[in-house]
Amino acid sequence: MSSNQPLVTVIIPTYNRASTISNAIDSVLNQTYTNFEIIVVDDGSKDNTAEVLKKYTTVTTVHKQNGGQASARNAGLKQAKGSLIASLDSDDIWYPDFLQECVTKIVADNLDFVFTNWDQQDQDGKVRDFLSSDFVIEPYFDRMNNGWVNLESDDLRIIYVRGCPSPSSSVVIRHELIQNGWNNDIRIGDDWYLYLSAVYSGERTAAFTLKRLWKKYSGYSNVYDGRKRKEILEHLYIADLGKIMHDFKPQMNKSQYKILRNKHVYGMVELAKHNLVREFDIIKTTRLLLKSCYLDFSQTLISIPQVIRLGMQRVRDDKARKAGKAISQ
Repeated sequence: MSSNQPLVTVIIPTYNRASTISNAIDSVLNQTYTNFEIIVVDDGSKDNTAEVLKKYTTVTTVHKQNGGQASARNAGLKQAKGSLIASLDSDDIWYPDFLQECVTKIVADNLDFVFTNWDQQDQDGKVRDFLSSDFVIEPYFDRMNNGWVNLESDDLRIIYVRGCPSPSSSVVIRHELIQNGWNNDIRIGDDWYLYLSAVYSGERTAAFTLKRLWKKYSGYSNVYDGRKRKEILEHLYIADLGKIMHDFKPQMNKSQYKILRNKHVYGMVELAKHNLVREFDIIKTTRLLLKSCYLDFSQTLISIPQVIRLGMQRVRDDKARKAGKAISQ
């Protein structure tokens, strides 16, 4: 096989998505790039996912007890033969040129990984261009060349400290960069943790494009979009981020670590507000604020008015949406 046509292992973790898994698999089978293998990991589904998968005779299927999206991806990674790895969520789809565009770019520039823009279909049915307004990567748009922006190690480290602009379905990455797989202890941000591991383990190069090469559906079963704000704060911005800060602090400079700490403190303050306003739990509110003050007193004082303003804006936005629906009806 030519080095210009490397084998791509596509890992599709799934749990109780019998209604969408066929769309995901079919979108891979319809790729213009054809040198791939598909590994679907059924993470203990209780619906008829297993029956749906039986019709795909060319797809490798793995059935395991439910352990979460990270453990499902790791089960697929253990069987991966490709020099490139791509993980497609079972409620997303790739457009036909996704793999061709990504592999061509990785090979041409000898990159470690690439990620692409996508169409995000929200729960109201509206579709939006996601990455074009992402504040994390917007500073790099002026580097665009032939539809791609190339990034070096310093760029990647600051980008992935500030956020995660590349959900799992948007990335094609070299196998050797992720030998240790996804962290099973991370509740929501397992993809974020994986990319941080990659960019802090050595000098890395990557690229992104604003071409929309796949579609993401924001539904109630999504690991992130399907959760209530309180769960996101507890799991991602407090539990996951706390572990990320602990594990990567030795590799980070002070300014990079401070960005993460500020996010962590902000998450505590927002959860404290939630516990006070919605649950009237003064004890939990006090504990969170004391902990955030211990981490960074000045950042806690900065975060409090920011959280209040954001909460007020959300209330106004909700009222406007409800008013708009009432008028349309």
